[in-house]
Amino acid sequence: MLIRSTDPFREFDRITQQLLGGTTNRPAVMPMDAWREGDRFVIEFDLPGVSPDTIDLDVERNVLTVKAERVAKNGDWQMLANERVRGSFSRQLVLGDNLDLEHIEAAYDAGVLRLVVPVAEKAKPRKIQIATSPQSEPAAIER
Repeated sequence: MLIRSTDPFREFDRITQQLLGGTTNRPAVMPMDAWREGDRFVIEFDLPGVSPDTIDLDVERNVLTVKAERVAKNGDWQMLANERVRGSFSRQLVLGDNLDLEHIEAAYDAGVLRLVVPVAEKAKPRKIQIATSPQSEPAAIER
């Protein structure tokens, strides 16, 4: 049996939504982590219960857009708790010019979408050669 504890803030949110209009569902959330591993950036989005077929990734200029959909289940049943977001949701990230957006890799496993974005060649540290000119010998002084 599912026992639901009393949450006065949740009840306040529900009443506010009813008075002001709108739904009682919480806003769609797509939590993420991002970090750098050497010459690449890794971004992971939590998308539990999302079918890989509903995930859409787009890059336009330097904006990465992730869209996904969690489909509501249909059936002859009564909802007892409704805290998981259903429907379509998206998130946008502005990526810097130092990333190679032409070579993004994406994988989805166990409800986690993992993107690997390599650092652009122009942004990688490099050594600069110093040119030297042959030393000219001092001119002889004539007396």
